[in-house]
Amino acid sequence: MMLISNAYAQAAGGAGGAGFDIVSILPLILIFVVFYFFLIRPQQKRVKEHRGMVEALKRGDKIVTAGGMLGEVTKVVNEREIEVEIAQGVKVKIVKQTVSEIVSKTEPQPAKSEKTIEKS
Repeated sequence: MMLISNAYAQAAGGAGGAGFDIVSILPLILIFVVFYFFLIRPQQKRVKEHRGMVEALKRGDKIVTAGGMLGEVTKVVNEREIEVEIAQGVKVKIVKQTVSEIVSKTEPQPAKSEKTIEKS
Protein backbone atom coordinates (compact mmCIF):
# COMPACT_ATOMS: atom_id res chain seq x y z
CA MET A 1 0.00 0.00 0.00
CA MET A 2 1.24 3.39 -0.92
CA LEU A 3 0.70 6.15 1.60
CA ILE A 4 2.39 8.94 -0.30
CA SER A 5 1.12 9.86 -3.73
CA ASN A 6 3.30 11.36 -6.42
CA ALA A 7 3.18 15.16 -6.77
CA TYR A 8 3.36 16.56 -10.26
CA ALA A 9 4.45 20.14 -10.99
CA GLN A 10 2.08 22.08 -13.10
CA ALA A 11 2.98 25.02 -15.30
CA ALA A 12 1.39 28.13 -13.83
CA GLY A 13 0.05 30.39 -16.56
CA GLY A 14 1.69 28.71 -19.51
CA ALA A 15 4.41 30.60 -21.48
CA GLY A 16 3.37 34.17 -20.46
CA GLY A 17 6.71 35.20 -18.91
CA ALA A 18 8.90 33.97 -21.75
CA GLY A 19 8.04 36.57 -24.43
CA PHE A 20 8.07 40.38 -24.73
CA ASP A 21 4.66 42.00 -24.49
CA ILE A 22 4.28 45.59 -25.81
CA VAL A 23 1.03 46.05 -23.89
CA SER A 24 2.88 45.76 -20.59
CA ILE A 25 5.25 48.65 -21.44
CA LEU A 26 2.60 50.87 -23.08
CA PRO A 27 1.52 52.62 -19.81
CA LEU A 28 5.14 53.59 -19.12
CA ILE A 29 5.48 55.12 -22.60
CA LEU A 30 2.18 56.95 -22.18
CA ILE A 31 3.31 58.44 -18.84
CA PHE A 32 6.56 59.66 -20.42
CA VAL A 33 4.67 61.32 -23.31
CA VAL A 34 2.32 63.09 -20.87
CA PHE A 35 5.26 64.31 -18.76
CA TYR A 36 7.02 65.59 -21.86
CA PHE A 37 4.09 67.63 -23.18
CA PHE A 38 2.85 68.97 -19.85
CA LEU A 39 6.09 69.50 -17.90
CA ILE A 40 9.31 69.32 -19.90
CA ARG A 41 8.35 71.19 -23.09
CA PRO A 42 6.70 74.21 -21.39
CA GLN A 43 9.69 74.56 -19.05
CA GLN A 44 12.11 74.55 -22.00
CA LYS A 45 9.98 77.23 -23.70
CA ARG A 46 10.07 79.46 -20.58
CA VAL A 47 13.84 79.09 -20.29
CA LYS A 48 14.29 80.03 -23.94
CA GLU A 49 12.06 83.12 -23.57
CA HIS A 50 13.91 84.21 -20.40
CA ARG A 51 17.28 83.81 -22.13
CA GLY A 52 16.08 85.99 -25.02
CA MET A 53 14.74 88.64 -22.63
CA VAL A 54 18.04 88.75 -20.70
CA GLU A 55 20.10 89.03 -23.87
CA ALA A 56 17.95 91.97 -25.05
CA LEU A 57 18.54 94.07 -21.90
CA LYS A 58 19.90 97.53 -22.61
CA ARG A 59 20.48 100.85 -20.89
CA GLY A 60 17.28 102.57 -19.79
CA ASP A 61 15.14 99.42 -19.37
CA LYS A 62 13.12 99.31 -16.16
CA ILE A 63 13.36 95.85 -14.60
CA VAL A 64 12.25 93.68 -11.68
CA THR A 65 14.81 91.31 -10.18
CA ALA A 66 14.06 87.86 -8.81
CA GLY A 67 14.31 89.37 -5.32
CA GLY A 68 11.59 91.91 -6.12
CA MET A 69 13.84 94.96 -6.51
CA LEU A 70 12.74 97.55 -9.05
CA GLY A 71 15.38 99.48 -10.93
CA GLU A 72 16.61 100.95 -14.16
CA VAL A 73 19.51 99.53 -16.14
CA THR A 74 22.25 102.18 -16.29
CA LYS A 75 25.03 100.11 -17.83
CA VAL A 76 25.53 96.69 -19.37
CA VAL A 77 28.87 95.69 -17.82
CA ASN A 78 29.39 92.45 -19.79
CA GLU A 79 27.36 89.47 -20.94
CA ARG A 80 26.86 88.36 -17.31
CA GLU A 81 26.40 91.58 -15.32
CA ILE A 82 24.44 94.80 -15.49
CA GLU A 83 24.49 97.93 -13.37
CA VAL A 84 21.06 98.90 -12.02
CA GLU A 85 20.01 102.12 -10.31
CA ILE A 86 17.58 101.13 -7.54
CA ALA A 87 17.23 104.63 -6.05
CA GLN A 88 18.49 108.05 -7.01
CA GLY A 89 22.28 107.79 -6.85
CA VAL A 90 22.26 104.16 -5.64
CA LYS A 91 23.69 101.81 -8.25
CA VAL A 92 24.29 98.09 -7.82
CA LYS A 93 25.74 95.41 -10.08
CA ILE A 94 23.58 92.33 -10.54
CA VAL A 95 23.80 89.14 -12.57
CA LYS A 96 21.62 89.36 -15.68
CA GLN A 97 19.98 85.98 -15.01
CA THR A 98 18.37 87.37 -11.83
CA VAL A 99 16.18 89.72 -13.90
CA SER A 100 12.70 88.24 -13.81
CA GLU A 101 10.75 90.84 -15.77
CA ILE A 102 11.19 93.94 -17.91
CA VAL A 103 8.62 96.50 -16.81
CA SER A 104 9.23 98.97 -19.63
CA LYS A 105 11.65 98.93 -22.50
CA THR A 106 13.32 102.02 -23.83
CA GLU A 107 12.91 102.89 -27.45
CA PRO A 108 16.12 102.83 -29.43
CA GLN A 109 17.49 106.28 -30.15
CA PRO A 110 17.12 107.39 -33.76
CA ALA A 111 20.35 107.41 -35.70
CA LYS A 112 22.02 110.79 -35.77
CA SER A 113 22.03 112.11 -39.27
CA GLU A 114 25.09 113.99 -40.30
CA LYS A 115 24.31 117.30 -41.89
CA THR A 116 25.97 117.75 -45.16
CA ILE A 117 27.45 121.14 -45.76
CA GLU A 118 26.81 122.40 -49.21
CA LYS A 119 29.59 124.27 -50.86
CA SER A 120 28.58 127.61 -52.31
